[in-house]
Amino acid sequence: IRKAAETDDIQYALDYKAVSKRLIEFIEGSEFLLVETMAEQVADIVRQEFHGPWLKLRIGKPGAVRGARDVGIIIERGNIERGDIERRGIELGMRT
Repeated sequence: IRKAAETDDIQYALDYKAVSKRLIEFIEGSEFLLVETMAEQVADIVRQEFHGPWLKLRIGKPGAVRGARDVGIIIERGNIERGDIERRGIELGMRT
């Protein structure tokens, strides 16, 4: 991600369309009882197939709890030092 910003060259950027397409395909073809299970599997796909060294994933479930606009979870996976996250991490937000 840093190299993409430094060079303004799309070849070094994450292909968000490809990530989105892959995750939609995966989720639509799967069944989950728990949001936590889906989150772990989505994180594995992004890190393995799209080579993200670090991932922060937010999954929300609007309308799941009466009186709450949204409930969900946030997970972080990866090995990046905390100070380097802004430069090389991937952050995704999803709603089910």
